[in-house]
Amino acid sequence: MSTLKEQRKAGFLISQIQQISNRIFNKKLKENEIYDITASKGRIMFSLWKKDNITLNELAQRTSLSKSNLSMTLDKMEKEGRILRVNTPNNRREIRIKLLDRGLDDLNKKYLKMSNEMNELFFQGFAEKDIESFEEYLEKVLKNIKNYNFKK
Repeated sequence: MSTLKEQRKAGFLISQIQQISNRIFNKKLKENEIYDITASKGRIMFSLWKKDNITLNELAQRTSLSKSNLSMTLDKMEKEGRILRVNTPNNRREIRIKLLDRGLDDLNKKYLKMSNEMNELFFQGFAEKDIESFEEYLEKVLKNIKNYNFKK
């Protein structure tokens, strides 16, 4: 058994990156006068901007949010008039999520601008090939942890 000193630090670094980037992104939300969008809502909206009218399961996969967190956030977004849950006519158990128009063009532009600013911050001093390699490694890590069986 290895000691704590011998352990890899990638998980710790990823956690730190997430915490700091969330604080920076929240600051950017305020700077852009976006006060009612949380990180979870932002991930949901960003996923729906890329592909709208998707199933609840697909949205959970795309956002990596737990189903309970996703469900609570969608409840709030539905009350705010941002999304609509639609039952599929030929499969009553399947629910699709549609993004509604409420101020989305301006919000989408601001959100994309902030996302680009974050990417510029992340990859300062990186060559394009290094960014591509880094993202490939992260995708492998993500695939590995998605295979974890939570039901054991």
